[in-house]
Formats: sequence, structure tokens, C-alpha cells
Amino acid sequence: MSYVDEVLERVIAKNPAEPEFHQAVKEVLESLRPVIEANEEKYRKEALLERLTEPDRQFKFRVPWVDDKGQVQVNTGYRVQFNNSIGPYKGGLRLHPSVNLGIIKFLGFEQIFKNSLTGLPIGGGKGGSDFDPKGKSDREVMAFCQSFMTELCKYIGADTDVPAGDIGTGAREIGYMFGQYKKIKSVYEGVLTGKGLSYGGSLARTEATGYGLLYLTEEMMKCNGHDMKDKVVCISGSGNVAIYATQKAQQLGAKVVTVSDSTGWVYDSEGIDVALLKEVKEVKRARLTEYAAARPSAEYHEGRGVWSVKCDIALPCATQNELLLEDAKQLVANGCIAVAEGANMPTTLEATEYLQQNKVLFAPGKAANAGGVATSALEMSQNSERLSWTFEEVDGKLKDIMVNIFHNLDDAAKRYGKEGDYVTGANIAGFEKVAEAMIAQGVC
Repeated sequence: MSYVDEVLERVIAKNPAEPEFHQAVKEVLESLRPVIEANEEKYRKEALLERLTEPDRQFKFRVPWVDDKGQVQVNTGYRVQFNNSIGPYKGGLRLHPSVNLGIIKFLGFEQIFKNSLTGLPIGGGKGGSDFDPKGKSDREVMAFCQSFMTELCKYIGADTDVPAGDIGTGAREIGYMFGQYKKIKSVYEGVLTGKGLSYGGSLARTEATGYGLLYLTEEMMKCNGHDMKDKVVCISGSGNVAIYATQKAQQLGAKVVTVSDSTGWVYDSEGIDVALLKEVKEVKRARLTEYAAARPSAEYHEGRGVWSVKCDIALPCATQNELLLEDAKQLVANGCIAVAEGANMPTTLEATEYLQQNKVLFAPGKAANAGGVATSALEMSQNSERLSWTFEEVDGKLKDIMVNIFHNLDDAAKRYGKEGDYVTGANIAGFEKVAEAMIAQGVC
């Protein structure tokens, strides 16, 4: 049995009932086969893959808090510190009812390679809770965040582990968590990113994941003989990534016609109105039915269906495993030329393979949505220097990082005879740096 197969078998046996983690490890290791096979004896002796797929440590803890009725509620908190061979652990905190240890591990594992691709000195980690901020008052969210940070603060620090936002964790939640950390630790440091501008946050951080997605997509299109002008784009999701991906796509001359949320989706033939979408989602925290009610050109549909709309470019920006095989078939049938992942692992393995087999340009999330964590690392740099850069400075650095990521993964794919396979290219480019650092630092 090959080394890759041995490790895959061991990961599944050691981590039962964690299908998302199994999927992430399989996707990475399968695409790394040419690299592993070329160095199998060395990597096996170093137990490199076993060390790479086993988190450095993982924490699971109780989060008790009191709701507005005086009832005590209890949630579960998680933090997985996966690999710090190239820098302190870095990864978001997801607040969503679906959160469990397997999902946090899959996200943390993906984060190792995503962070490596940025070229910045940050390792992989992830955390969160099964708490749902939707429908909660500000006081309830504060009560949860303070309780959550009271435990989490024992394991993080500006040079140890620097969490950030993710699904359900926006500026409000980061603010409450930062305040609690500062109170308990009596230290003012850049322990969280995604902070408000008045207390150490970075300009362009809010826009970074969505903007970065489009910078990489634009470069991928350009290097394959296409441009963004007048392209029709379908986007899923309506959170931070989707909103700013829509904004940047339209700035680049494309027309975005769909967005979605957990209950349904909107088709807008005239192009999504970003200002209205921000009002509905960021200010009112409402459903997309309100967008459709306020926009005569918009049609609201219950359930799934974004990928049935004819488009040139598809950008899944909602959550994991949202783009299924039947969706990929629909996109191909409708003439879609490019898919770039704005979320973490939003495309199933079967759908990814089908898109690649049908010559659709495909940029995986660990590359395409790395703009958020890249700008978080730029926020860490500003905190360390006690400086604030302008929006233009940060945005310029972000664009350079995303363009470099595309060329690095394109070059890696070509070096191993996989030209055009950007999934393999991203995994190889991310892995090589981490593997070199792990071997250089010995068995630790």
C-alpha cells in the first residue's frame, strides 16, 4: 500500500464520524500523490503526513451564558491548533448551529495550505461554536462572546494563535471578544483580527475575501484568454464574502445576477444592487425576501437554485458542499467557463472532478478565498508596528498577493505535468513550504 493510502486509511479510522475532515484530507493528499511518491522514503521516515494530518492540539469546552429571559444556555466551543511550522496559528471562529469538531478540523486543515499560499508567516488553525447569533439580541451575543473568550483566552495570543471572524462572527462579535480578552489578560495586543478601525483593525479587511476572490479570478481568466468585462456571474451566499465579491465583480465590468441565503435565492436580471443588499443583510440582518420586495427587477425563489441560472462565472460563497454534481452538470450545460470558490470547500469532490473534466477553469477555496486571511496577516503586521495603512496600500498588497498565489499554483501544476489543474497546483504550492519548514525544525 502506498504511503498516501496508508495515511488516508489511518485518518479515517482515527477520526470516525467526521466526513468533512475526511473529505478535506483526501482531496489534499490525492492531489499531492506526485510529490509524495517522488519523496516517499524520506516523508515516510519523517512520518510527515501523519504529523500533517494530526492537529498539534484541539480544545473543546463548555460555554454557559444567560439569555434575555434569564435562562442559562449552554453551547460547545472549539479551537483546533493544527500546524504552526511557518508562523502562529491563524484561522477564524465560526458561530453556526452546524459546527462540530469534524468541521473545525476540516477548516483548520485547509487553513494550513491557504495560509502557506499567501506567502505570509502564518500557520493553520480554526475554532468556533454551535451558538447561532441569528435572532439574538446584542446583549445575548455579548454574553455568549464574553463566556466563550473567558475560556478561549487561555490558549491564544498575538504570537501564539490569532483567531479572526468567519460565518456568524462579524465586527460585533470580534469587538465583544476582544474586550473580554483585554479585560482578563490586562494586555492590549493584536490577538484577534477583523477588529474595528477604532481599536486596531485594518482598512480593506471587510472587503478582503470578496475582493481577493475577484483579483484571483480575474488573473485566472486573463491567463486563459478571457476577461471580466460583460461576463454574467452567479454568486451564492449573501454574507460578507458574497457582498464584496459582488461589488468587485461589478467594478471589473461583470454583471452579478444572483445571491442566496439559508432560505432561498434571488435572481436580479438588472444586476444585484449592492447598496440594497448591504442594507438588507448588514443593517437589517433580514432575509432576501426584503431585497426582492424592494427591487422590481428581482425574483425571489425558495430553496436552492442559484446554479440553474445561465452564467459565465460561478462563485460559490456560502458554505461547504453547496455545489453538488447535478449543479456542476447544469453549469457546464449552460456554458459556464470558470468556477472560483469564495467559501471553504463549497464544491463536492464529484462536482469538482466533473467541472475539471469538462475544461471549466476551477480555482479552489484555499487559493481563491485566501484574501481574507492574507489581509488579517497584514492587520497583524500593522498591530505589531503600531501603524495604520491606507485603504489603497492594503488593497494594493492584497491584489499583489492574490495574483502571486495564482501564478504560484499555476507554476506548481505545470512542474508536475498537471497544467490547468489548479486544485493540484494549490495543494502542491501550499504543501512544499510547510513540508520544508516541518523537516527543518525536526520532530516536534
